[in-house]
Amino acid sequence: MLRLFRTLARGAAARAEEDLFDRNALLILDQQIRETRAALERSRQALAASVAGDRAEERRLAEVEARATDLETRAVAALQSGRDDLASEAAEAIAELEAERDAIRAARGRFAAELVRIRAAVADATRRQADLERGRRLAAAAETARRLRVRATPEDRATLKEAEATLARLRSLQAEADDTEEALREAEPGADLAERMARAGFGPSPRPAPSAILDRLRARAEAPRQPAA
Repeated sequence: MLRLFRTLARGAAARAEEDLFDRNALLILDQQIRETRAALERSRQALAASVAGDRAEERRLAEVEARATDLETRAVAALQSGRDDLASEAAEAIAELEAERDAIRAARGRFAAELVRIRAAVADATRRQADLERGRRLAAAAETARRLRVRATPEDRATLKEAEATLARLRSLQAEADDTEEALREAEPGADLAERMARAGFGPSPRPAPSAILDRLRARAEAPRQPAA
């Protein structure tokens, strides 16, 4: 029995952990993206530092080779002048420089192969990070849409379906009001019939013509003014 209770407890804890993860999946994803973005930036900086170091080694190699070439030229001149002692010292220095040159070349060869691998890894991580952030934006949009479809609890705000129902009801009420107003106009005895018949040429218009009003105003304007008392 005790073993059963322990199993149930572990099952309940696992279920609670899964539920917690599901409710906060987007928040967890945001944090993971921040961490992977920071790690990628550190990788890029490390790659840039490695490339800079390799360029410094390249310059050092050029300097070593130039020094060795210069000493060899001088040693040949010393031998031609019978200064075997100086030529011997130059030979020892040249040997050291050539050993250093070979070590630098070998190190740069190994680094070049490793650099190819590192560049490929950083490029792959950059692509995956970009895909991850695009996916996060899509996931955020999908999560927003999903929440709009979820049935609202009493303390939640209205759902999209409820808002659509309210809009439909409002439009129905407005249509009823328009229909009622139109019906009232049509119910008036002879509503706009006289005006329609006048426009058809049957009788004078029930409305005063603007031209007639203008003629009346002109007549008043042209009438002699009465002297003030």
